[in-house]
Amino acid sequence: MNNLIRGLVAVISTLVLSSAFAQTWPSKPIRFINPYAPGGFGDTVARPMFDQLGQALGQPIIVESQAGANGTLASNAVAKAAPDGYTMLIANMGPIAMNPALYPATTADPLKVFVPVTQLVSGPLIILTHPDFPAKTLQELIEYARANPGKLSYGSVGPGSTTHLAGELLALKGKLDLLHVPFKGAAPVITNLMGKQVDVGIVNISLAKPHIDAGRLRPIAVTTLKRSSILPDVPSVAEALPGFDVNPWWGLMAPVGTPAQVISRVEQEMIRILKQPAIAARLRESGLEPEGTTASAYGKLIAADIDQWREVVKVNKITLQ
Repeated sequence: MNNLIRGLVAVISTLVLSSAFAQTWPSKPIRFINPYAPGGFGDTVARPMFDQLGQALGQPIIVESQAGANGTLASNAVAKAAPDGYTMLIANMGPIAMNPALYPATTADPLKVFVPVTQLVSGPLIILTHPDFPAKTLQELIEYARANPGKLSYGSVGPGSTTHLAGELLALKGKLDLLHVPFKGAAPVITNLMGKQVDVGIVNISLAKPHIDAGRLRPIAVTTLKRSSILPDVPSVAEALPGFDVNPWWGLMAPVGTPAQVISRVEQEMIRILKQPAIAARLRESGLEPEGTTASAYGKLIAADIDQWREVVKVNKITLQ
């Protein structure tokens, strides 16, 4: 009985302390750690929403870039940070959902070291060809690849990237033998595609749109389950290969142990901010869809993505380390 009473007292004390902390949080600036170099989503496109979050919380949001090791450097830094609500990760599908499969020896299970807060945005990839390429639709591309096993090349932004694994998922779902050609970034993919050095390119839709509009590249399909509002006339891969879905996302995650009240506060504020027409319009102009999900829904998305990429890496025998 004494042990039971002591246990109850400990639980009640923890709840009281957690509640008291949440009432005073935040009392200083909050750090959002960005896994990539300055100039990308974390400190440019997302800045207006983070500024609004800071105003709502009464403390500024400071974005710190800790690029390196394909996003692992930033993830490890946040995982080791104090779970006090003052350090969070600007999470991306690559480091969180793909790295556990690609780098199992050096990547911890993200759902054991982080707590999901909210999914911020999603942004589809697009499959492209040169206008002169004989395949003009996804079905024609699939038929061409099957007729030329190992000869159809696709360019990605680098080994282990979302564009690389999107191509591998296409090969898996379509039962294709594709030749992967990695580049260092999206610009070389587009340049080499326009120069006909590769047959197919897979890049972010926002980067491809100006070239599509100018007629320099032909859009074949977007990688999401549904068509994109950015290019509504372009079909999704799922229309030809049911169940295909690659929808890169950004979100917020915090170290395990961060008070639930803190997670809930940030989650609700970001959901509110992402519903604002001006914020949503700015994101869509950048090729992104505002999401603003609950922490629970975000956690389920992460778990499903981790399972998908583990299967792709295993079946396609992808090794990077």
